[in-house]
Amino acid sequence: MNAQRPKAIPTVQVDDDVVKVTEWHFPPGAETGDHVHGMDYVVVPMTTGTLTIEMDDGKTVLSELTAGQSYARKTGVAHNVINDNDFAFTFVEVEVKQR
Repeated sequence: MNAQRPKAIPTVQVDDDVVKVTEWHFPPGAETGDHVHGMDYVVVPMTTGTLTIEMDDGKTVLSELTAGQSYARKTGVAHNVINDNDFAFTFVEVEVKQR
């Protein structure tokens, strides 16, 4: 995490017994900060562009995202997500709670 980067803005839309749905809005240069996913999740990009992913092992990966093209990941993913685009980027994250 870089102290000079602005923070991505999370807006929780749904948080019930089954799912937590959060819209993540990234101004240019914004990051989530280092975090570990405690639940399986699906990401639905609302914007097309490239996000920079800093993995917990120190590697950096560029992730090409297309608006409306969802992907899923399992519990335990650890990373920092950065919007290095010169435009704002938004995605919706749906976390699936264990029942």
